[in-house]
Amino acid sequence: MTKATAKAHPVPAAQELPWWRGAAIYQIYPRSFCDANGDGIGDLPGITARLDHVAALGVDAIWVSPFFTSPMRDFGYDVADYCDVDPIFGTLADFDRMVARAHELGLKVTIDQVYAHTSDQHPWFEESRQSRDNPRADWYVWADPQEDGSPPSNWQSVFGGPAWTWDARRCQYYLHNFLSSQPQINAHNPAVQEALLGVMQFWLDRGVDGFRIDALNFLMHDPGLRNNPPAPYDGRRRTRPFDYQLKIYNQSHPGIVGFIERLRSLCDRYGAVFTLAEVGGDLAETEMQEFTAGDDRLNSAYGFDFLYADRLTPQLVADTQAKWPDTPGKGWPSWAFENHDAPRALSRWCAPQDVEAFGRMKAMLLAALRGNIIIYQGEELGLTQVDIPFEQIQDPEAIANWPLTLSRDGARTPLPWQAQDEQGGFTTGQPWLPLGDDNHTRAVDRQEADPASLLHLTRALLALRKASPALRTGDFTLLHAAGNVLAFRRTAGASRVLGVFNMGHHAAPWPAAASPTGRVLSAVNGAAPGTLPPFGALLIEE
Repeated sequence: MTKATAKAHPVPAAQELPWWRGAAIYQIYPRSFCDANGDGIGDLPGITARLDHVAALGVDAIWVSPFFTSPMRDFGYDVADYCDVDPIFGTLADFDRMVARAHELGLKVTIDQVYAHTSDQHPWFEESRQSRDNPRADWYVWADPQEDGSPPSNWQSVFGGPAWTWDARRCQYYLHNFLSSQPQINAHNPAVQEALLGVMQFWLDRGVDGFRIDALNFLMHDPGLRNNPPAPYDGRRRTRPFDYQLKIYNQSHPGIVGFIERLRSLCDRYGAVFTLAEVGGDLAETEMQEFTAGDDRLNSAYGFDFLYADRLTPQLVADTQAKWPDTPGKGWPSWAFENHDAPRALSRWCAPQDVEAFGRMKAMLLAALRGNIIIYQGEELGLTQVDIPFEQIQDPEAIANWPLTLSRDGARTPLPWQAQDEQGGFTTGQPWLPLGDDNHTRAVDRQEADPASLLHLTRALLALRKASPALRTGDFTLLHAAGNVLAFRRTAGASRVLGVFNMGHHAAPWPAAASPTGRVLSAVNGAAPGTLPPFGALLIEE
């Protein structure tokens, strides 16, 4: 491996910006991070035991994916109790210990909140489905059938098939935008909004520092239940009925913004709480801007610009950064190259023989983007997508749409801690998913022993980002985006950093718009001022 260097200059004494602006956030998928009790499934005590690794990276916060009580039909995104921990992950006391340890290490704690739907085993839904006149009868989206008995509208679910399921107890259909076991919350109901805000307050009172709000644009629907129009054909293969519609009426209702403002008001009472929206779909860019505009909505939003891109190109970076200019009233973006729902970036963006070099260039690019950056567990190790055979697949979407939908399980495989341990130090039992032989060789202990590893480079890059006002919070000026070469400048007052990246596997000429003079802060794959080898990249202090 090519060793990289990173030098940093001190942060100005006056630091008025909130902790989350420009932060590096580490996403933990609890099932696959570390198993403390040997049942093959990661848990909260396992997270607590391994937080030193996360803190040593130099990130500002952790984001912990769902650990709430759940039947696990969608692995925690089907919540049966918003205010308790599922026994497979531990207890509320384990959660409190995790938060306390994180805070000891200087890490903020953010957690998922899933407000658009619950599990069908949630007590709210169990009561709601009993009759049309019980106290929670309208806490979910219920509707009568059409005259011929068919569903109330043509809406389709993300996971395939109609978004309506018949319930004989009420002789009505209920809405579900995902699995039929994930009934849609009726967030138009003020009582439901109060209940959801109560859930958030419960976790704030336990010391949580922020929230990622899952599928936020699904929170409210069109009460008129109008049919979605057909989507124009865009040339891509359609594998689900969901792909045939413009999702106008089953999501993205204007009333969502009012609830966001209530949510933000609650968080503001607790100080510097970070709020992040996950927004996907046809209107993602518009909604992300709307959900984060001004000072009374969410702090940030992230979409799927990079997560589902099949190639990393200079133009992709240029286009995504252009959507979030540094102008008054404009929201603050967050970026992720990987997460628990998307295939590992190294498997999408480069050939197997280029993984090591491409991984170093990719790590430097993420550290240099304007916005918050989110590192998915194992990304610091260069983990790749694991090919899970059908008989071992757990992902309900992949099972329903096999073989046309790539299993999300390949990005959810357990984190390898010890290369020589049969189960990678993840568990003493049988892991819920295989680690993958290639990923096993990239274990934490092996990379700790190698000064030239991606793990050490990631630490150096995050330290550089944290110490550089330009990289952490500065504006972004595009200098060059053509072929495989990207060049941009980050500026914050007197702090100026030039970034130059060759995203191709051939040497490329240095872009004329980027001056090669200045102090090199970090360089990878043999890059030097004026020279861009394959996947060469460097950051220069101007």
